[in-house]
Amino acid sequence: MPADLARPIKDGDLFAAADLGSNSFHLIVARYSHGELRVIDRLRENVRLAAGLRADGTLTRERREAAFACLARFGQRLAGFAAERVRAVATNAVRQLAHPQAFLLPAETALGHPIEIVSGREEARLIYQGVAHGLPLAEHRRLVVDIGGGSTEFIIGRGFDALERESLQVGSIASTLRFFGDGKITARRWQQAKGEIAVELQQFGAHYRERGWTEAIGSSGTAKSIGSIVQANGWSDGGISAASLERLREAILRCGDSTLLDLPGLAGDRAPIIAGGVVILETVFDTFRLDRMGVCETAMREGLLYDMLGRARQADPRHTSISALAQRNDVDQAQAARVSRTATLLFDQVADAWQLDAQARDLLGWCAQIHEIGLAIAHSQHHIHGAYIAANSDLAGFGNQEQALLAAILRSHRRRPDNEQLSALPTRMQPGAQRLTALLRLAVLLHRARGDDALPPLRLTAAGSQLVLELPRNWLEQHPLSRVDLDQERDYLKHLDIKLQVAKG
Repeated sequence: MPADLARPIKDGDLFAAADLGSNSFHLIVARYSHGELRVIDRLRENVRLAAGLRADGTLTRERREAAFACLARFGQRLAGFAAERVRAVATNAVRQLAHPQAFLLPAETALGHPIEIVSGREEARLIYQGVAHGLPLAEHRRLVVDIGGGSTEFIIGRGFDALERESLQVGSIASTLRFFGDGKITARRWQQAKGEIAVELQQFGAHYRERGWTEAIGSSGTAKSIGSIVQANGWSDGGISAASLERLREAILRCGDSTLLDLPGLAGDRAPIIAGGVVILETVFDTFRLDRMGVCETAMREGLLYDMLGRARQADPRHTSISALAQRNDVDQAQAARVSRTATLLFDQVADAWQLDAQARDLLGWCAQIHEIGLAIAHSQHHIHGAYIAANSDLAGFGNQEQALLAAILRSHRRRPDNEQLSALPTRMQPGAQRLTALLRLAVLLHRARGDDALPPLRLTAAGSQLVLELPRNWLEQHPLSRVDLDQERDYLKHLDIKLQVAKG
């Protein structure tokens, strides 16, 4: 395995996280020093991606060009960064695109790094990580509310653990456009907005109140903007109170026009979308019966940094997610361990030739752990059932594309590979997906007997699309079923553009 891609973290290493939000794009850079991350640079640009999102899921040319120009500037700042020390994620606005890959391909080219799309619940987890690391460590439960441009995330957490996570399709830009699209803000429209948002909150409001919390925290731009306004106007002596929120609402209604809003503490770039943010927060206060909410300076981008740090320290939440998925679906742990050991052995022999990195090694191990989860539904076509479970489960730590990659490999790990599902992956993922699928298939095939008998010495070599598996001649003669399986596997692997040769040593 290429050593430089698996190197341990050391003092002086730079980490960077890019947050492609629905309102603004953020880049944060930190240096690892004496066991801590110290922020050394921040970049922020108002891209307003959500404002360019059409009803048919397309994006206006103006917003696309603004996004790519911003990412090119971020890319200049990231020049020279180690690939494994950079994470970029896209949130609700990109999730809503009809064809996200059409946006991501040029976006990744501009940035110079892959961009993950994260689900709303994964976004919530990352937000909580950022908030938890930005506040004093406490044992009590906290309610964290993050109002973004296109969605709002709600988390109940304790310490560094997110206990409950929800995401709603309401955000400051989306709600402003929906309820006050022409700029006119009236009491009637305000009440209509509160009523419709309250209906959405009813999905989990009672459950959250039952769980309970000691303090409420608002994170990201909307909460910070509202906090600045109520402080600047003397309506609150700390954080955001229910009374100060009411005074802010009355001030907005008196003005009646978002294009004319001019309040102390309100930044000019926030004025056009603040009404949507305030109406969301007021509804949150009502639904969760809040008297006061603190404001936190950290959010998802800091959460991304600490998530990367955890991965570098071998404390990756994805390991826990995969183990929990296997346990929930009653996977045969002994068989999974056999397949995992052999798959990893084969991987290590071809990693350099196939340019597979440490992340690919982890991915193959995860696939081996859960390759039989579909058996919880039925033996017939269990690879198809397993792929569905992997694609649709809530897996903390995984981006949408990563889950699609897991599902594609599981779908193709037996019988004829599903080229349609593999081809649906981002182009950059497809070669690696094909090669990892081949390695998993071979490992599963070699353990078809599901016994503890030791395998013979295995030697696997790769050169381009050529794969040569060398096995002892006498072992092949003593295992005729495996010999037939390997003969058939040659035909199956052709669908992955891989030519398998079985050599008798």
